[in-house]
Amino acid sequence: MNSKWKTLLKKPIMLTVIAILLGFVVAIIIMGLAGYPAFSSIGTLIYGMLGSPKKILNVFIKSTPIIFTGVGVAFAIKTGLFNIGAEGQFIVGSIAATVVGVLVKLPAPIEIPLIILASMAAGALYGGLVGLLKAKFGINEVITGIMLNWIALYFSNWIVGKTAISTNKISQTGYTTILDNWKRTDGMGGLENSALGRAFLKTDVNIGFIFAVLAAVFISWLLFKTRKGFELRAVGSNKDAARFTGIDVNKNIIQAMLISGALCGLGAAFYITGQWPHSLSSLSNFEGYGLNGLSVAFIAMSSPIGCVFAGLLFGGLLYGGSTLQLMMGVPTEIINIIIGVIVFFCALTYILPKLIDKIGTRKKGEADHV
Repeated sequence: MNSKWKTLLKKPIMLTVIAILLGFVVAIIIMGLAGYPAFSSIGTLIYGMLGSPKKILNVFIKSTPIIFTGVGVAFAIKTGLFNIGAEGQFIVGSIAATVVGVLVKLPAPIEIPLIILASMAAGALYGGLVGLLKAKFGINEVITGIMLNWIALYFSNWIVGKTAISTNKISQTGYTTILDNWKRTDGMGGLENSALGRAFLKTDVNIGFIFAVLAAVFISWLLFKTRKGFELRAVGSNKDAARFTGIDVNKNIIQAMLISGALCGLGAAFYITGQWPHSLSSLSNFEGYGLNGLSVAFIAMSSPIGCVFAGLLFGGLLYGGSTLQLMMGVPTEIINIIIGVIVFFCALTYILPKLIDKIGTRKKGEADHV
């Protein structure tokens, strides 16, 4: 194999693209076997993601909380931790954002930051608890993360069932929806004069996506351009070596989970402030924002910046899947299959570079033998 091709195929971005393409190939095969027009269905899926300004904006809206949790999980992975508790951190962040948004009524420049800080603090403390249990008692973060996810779910449902918090939306001064005031005034007429304006009018597009991108950039800078980031990555790479150089391993484990949890809480803040119904609701199961963040982090190969693009793909598949079901009758489980296959092949990308080297070595040996 040509050395340039080998180098190209080993690049993380190329490996991810290959995994995504293979996911769609498998989906086409499955839909064909199930009796659906495979290529037309893929076209419908893409139309459902990109077919109009409204659809594109809804993809951004759907992607925003997943990007936040994806960045949170990716950050934890870079520091040697597996934050499977992102779902619980997102839920407690939603609780804190709703409680503050309902009980506190202040001008928007104060109300919005207060809600965001409360949500981040709740997520950070919930994630920090996982880090504390691992650092002090050696309890695996996967076990505690899963258990705390369920505690958060039932605690949220208890609040919804036993308090008046769930019956109220947060204060309108806490909304982060773009052009929200226009939707309730004479400005509505101005929005209806263009396709993009109508898209803003009919969606909950908010400033959350902008902050999700900023969060990804900040975390990337923190990890790779700061001393603290070096310490966190050193602990993740080799705890014993980090400890030998004087790095406080336990402190960094706790700090890493605090930051990861805060990112999940930040996503919850913009979910509550930026999307209808701006309140808590009863949950029969996990909504999946934290769990989907795990998939996003895997697809992005734990790159914070990559989580933005992986999150958009993920949100597009989830939103476009509803159009696929409506127009073609394809069950939404097909979307879950696509996502699962993409994640599976992304996991295999860690093996692919070694396979490429092996194939290249074998061909070189055959050529030398001849």
